Amino acid sequence: MAGSTHTVTNQPPPLVGYDAFTADRALTEAVDRHTAPDLLDEVRGELAALGRACGSVQVQEWGARANENPPTLRTHDRYGRRVDEVDFHPAWHRLLGKGVSAGLTAAWSRPGGHVRRAAAFLVWTQVDAGNLCPLSMTHAAVPALRTDPALAAEWEPRLTSVIYDPELRPARLKPGALFGMGMTEKQGGSDVRAGTTSARPLAEDGTYGLTGHKWFCSAPMSDGFLVLAQAPEGLTCFLVPRVLEDGSRNVFMIQRLKDKMGNRSNASAEVEFDGTWARRVGEEGRGVRTIIEMVAATRLDCVLGSAGLMRQAVAQAVHHCTYREAFGGRLVDKPLMRNVLADLALESEAATTLALRLAAAYDDGGEQERALLRIAVPAAKYWVTKRCSSVTVEASECLGGNGYVEESGMPRLVRESPLNSIWEGAGNVQALDVLRALQREPLALNAYLQEVGTARGADHRLDAAIKDLLTELADLEGVEGRARRVTERLALVLQGSLLVRYATPEVADAFCASRLGGDSGAAFGTLPHTLDLASVVERARPES
Repeated sequence: MAGSTHTVTNQPPPLVGYDAFTADRALTEAVDRHTAPDLLDEVRGELAALGRACGSVQVQEWGARANENPPTLRTHDRYGRRVDEVDFHPAWHRLLGKGVSAGLTAAWSRPGGHVRRAAAFLVWTQVDAGNLCPLSMTHAAVPALRTDPALAAEWEPRLTSVIYDPELRPARLKPGALFGMGMTEKQGGSDVRAGTTSARPLAEDGTYGLTGHKWFCSAPMSDGFLVLAQAPEGLTCFLVPRVLEDGSRNVFMIQRLKDKMGNRSNASAEVEFDGTWARRVGEEGRGVRTIIEMVAATRLDCVLGSAGLMRQAVAQAVHHCTYREAFGGRLVDKPLMRNVLADLALESEAATTLALRLAAAYDDGGEQERALLRIAVPAAKYWVTKRCSSVTVEASECLGGNGYVEESGMPRLVRESPLNSIWEGAGNVQALDVLRALQREPLALNAYLQEVGTARGADHRLDAAIKDLLTELADLEGVEGRARRVTERLALVLQGSLLVRYATPEVADAFCASRLGGDSGAAFGTLPHTLDLASVVERARPES
């Protein structure tokens, strides 16, 4: 029996038993906005079901167990034969199976598929981000495979399936399949053209033997992989199946798994090829062009993943401060804490609103929307993923010492937060890609300016920010040194225009004042005190 000094008081209940989708007002409103009316009931129903699962005690426990029990590598069996298999905790398989069944690889085959998948991806990230990697890779592989109609006809039904089958066997025998990717090498990193993996043509047309290594291979337990290698005509994309048609294992030697700071439940590997059988995807020498749409899809997933991490961090902070009392009242009612929470909530809502707008552009598919994506996706990837780390660290501080303890879940969010900024090209790569779009693709800039221009006249600070941005863009001489500044402004102005159009007046006012009008400090919690911050915080509060 506990002594009187061990009676627990003034502690919040766990944030469980809630619907992580329905409780997210910014997300639900974005789904309503970007979903066709005849699909809305169906989409909201499936997302609410996933949201309830995400907020359940059981699924939250799966996420914790998967994170605490990272995958392990078995290179050989007991007799010395190479098997190169990765073993995962059962909780990982449950999470991945749930993600597949929720349609996180099925966007390309469903009406309104990108918006409904984007919302689901954002929600499911909040359980454990590690299982999102194979879901993202599988989703992103589809546009690359579509450059070869025969390959797409064979593989796309497997990749867009809602059935998870973890067994290693020929893909033709499986009801669903997952894809990984191997692009970067030790000497090149983001400079994929510096790769040295070679591709030697075989007797059968379109088939090759690959020899070389990959420094980062994502999801090495997958059924197939998209890989870049140097063919006779230059850098080319290839499909490497894990198991060959006759049931034998392809040469796919996993040398080790990366010991990562975060993303612990997911496997990232170094792999070697030695005459590994592969099929060409697209034309020889056109590898980068073949994977360009795949790259864009993974970049958007980085935005969505960061938005999901921010949403969970803010939800935990607001929840804690709603119940925790100090200095004679609830923390959430203290003006200074309210300022911090509101500032965090602004960042989360701006990220969510922008991410869903980009997903809607994918569903639209028109020339104008494709042009907008060309500049908006790398800009969003640059800015949103960078803000994620600051948000998760500040949100953890709202919990005090409890936020520094593993049981709170906040350290896992903090460790995960830098990943999306690094993945698929770190910040400089994104900023330079924005510059290429500005300099070479006038349709992209026109689409961007038309998008933000629809909000002109609604807020004087947004109008001034658009004017300043146009001045910045008018002088592209020596712009590389200003690439981050330009990209940041592009992202912030786009976020501001979306919030002015779609968010509540309190959110739009606070965002424009602080992010566009310059009326804030460098740290969170420095918003103007004249704003309606209580409404901003209340909007971010999760139901529990």
